[in-house]
Amino acid sequence: MLLAFLAVVVLLGFFLIAMYNSLVQLRVRSESAWSDIDVQLKRRHDLIPNLVETVKGYATHEKSTFEDIAKFRSMAMQATGPVDKAAAENQLTGALKSLFAVAENYPQLQASQEFTQLQNSLSEIEDAIQNARRYYNAVVRDLNTKIQSFPTNILAGMFGFQQKQFFETAAADREPVAVKF
Repeated sequence: MLLAFLAVVVLLGFFLIAMYNSLVQLRVRSESAWSDIDVQLKRRHDLIPNLVETVKGYATHEKSTFEDIAKFRSMAMQATGPVDKAAAENQLTGALKSLFAVAENYPQLQASQEFTQLQNSLSEIEDAIQNARRYYNAVVRDLNTKIQSFPTNILAGMFGFQQKQFFETAAADREPVAVKF
């Protein structure tokens, strides 16, 4: 009888350890995935000044567009957390769309090899951001599901595991960005 009881306690212990470890793994994966998003956003932020300078060379009288991009880029770089970061990045994306709209009015700029390379780089970075966002959101979905599911929710509550927020784009940004040459 005692041996059976000890076996049940040991099995229960292993079960609890496995549940706890799965929560830890998902939390670490979500933090790593967020870091990947952050890296891609930094690449985007680093590319933007070069893009702006290239357009400035052709469109010097578009000062408000350039100021908006600088302001929104700064806000995006300072934002923390998925919700704040998403809001700031959405504003920056809107400002970039304005920049590309300005660029369409300058055929010499559209023919510039440097501008074309910067546009291609930005397009690649946008794709990388989208892929990183998808992965992050999938990991967060798995973590949040596990935190809410019985019996893991009991263990999650005891050890302070908290749900994470998804990194979502604005509804207007869900359509692909049209890059015209």
